[in-house]
Amino acid sequence: MKQSLFLAIIVMITSCASEQAKGYLNADIDAIFSKEFTKDSPGGCVLVKKGEETVFLKSYGLADLETEEKITENTILNLGSISKTFVANGILILQERGLLSIEDPIDKYFAGFKNKELAETVKIKHLLAHTSGLPDLRNVQDNVEFYITAKDQENFDPIMQADSLNFNPGAQFEYSNPAFNALALIIERTAGMPWQKFIEENIFKPAGMAKSKITDGPYPDEGVAHGYVFDDTTFVEYDYGEVPTFAASGNGGVWSSVMELIKYEKAIQDNAFLSEELTQESRTVFQSDNWKGEVIPFIGYSWFLDEFFLFGEKVFNVDMIYHTGSQGGFHSFFILIPEKDIHFIGLFNTPLSDRSNIIKEAITEMEKNDWLE
Repeated sequence: MKQSLFLAIIVMITSCASEQAKGYLNADIDAIFSKEFTKDSPGGCVLVKKGEETVFLKSYGLADLETEEKITENTILNLGSISKTFVANGILILQERGLLSIEDPIDKYFAGFKNKELAETVKIKHLLAHTSGLPDLRNVQDNVEFYITAKDQENFDPIMQADSLNFNPGAQFEYSNPAFNALALIIERTAGMPWQKFIEENIFKPAGMAKSKITDGPYPDEGVAHGYVFDDTTFVEYDYGEVPTFAASGNGGVWSSVMELIKYEKAIQDNAFLSEELTQESRTVFQSDNWKGEVIPFIGYSWFLDEFFLFGEKVFNVDMIYHTGSQGGFHSFFILIPEKDIHFIGLFNTPLSDRSNIIKEAITEMEKNDWLE
């Protein structure tokens, strides 16, 4: 009897200590993000989960300054480049079904390259890992009106006019938005349907992401937040219709919420739409035999796997899987710390003052509160 009472007391003390630690972490993380927004400004939502437990969840500011609709954990915001992970998974689903191979040269899918030999050397895997060497030849600055509504094909057409590559495919990293416009088009040509529909049917549905959307020409102007930037004295809308290349959705067209992104990651881990083998391959550093980059490789198939891209250095003694996003007024991050079973997600409809440093501060607080132990 005494032993049972003793054990009950120990459990209660441990539980109280855990709750106290969570309370400290809540206050510390809230302090980091609260200083970024007011209740009347654009804002965002931040979620931290450890295992099945939600450690921190808070929303800030407004989704729409005109209607004064508040942001919640279910508000749908543009993900920016986190969208690339959906496109990459779409490609891998098609590979698993035997409909394409990431070893395919891209000239198999694009007949209009000015330099056909160039297109024969670039493979799908190079597009996935931002190592294609394809130059970005889009003259957006002088053709703003065209690129306001230009979709994936119109954004990739100038790249097909390249005379040469910036480097041999696989030799180094160079972040490329047009590469993912091309991958979206490859999905369309292989699946025989708009790539947006393919992602909806093969990723959104298995993951239970019923409210998520993808830009398909017109802006999804209902049920989503608007993006804003601060212009001298006031916030102005800055999303579809104001931002050149916003309509090119292969590189940034997915819209979702923090709660639905948790479902996305669970579906990935449960192999709901992709095998464990290909998921692991997508989250393993891609390195070709001819790598000559100044830093060691740090990216898989769209996923970043080393802190170099996020912070410019190694900061924490844990491995991370992540992607960030920026498009118009929207900023975002999606960070996993697998060995600690931590999910850290932030979606915002106005730029953070210093996203990388803010993320670093928040993870540092997790470390201080023993969540990385």
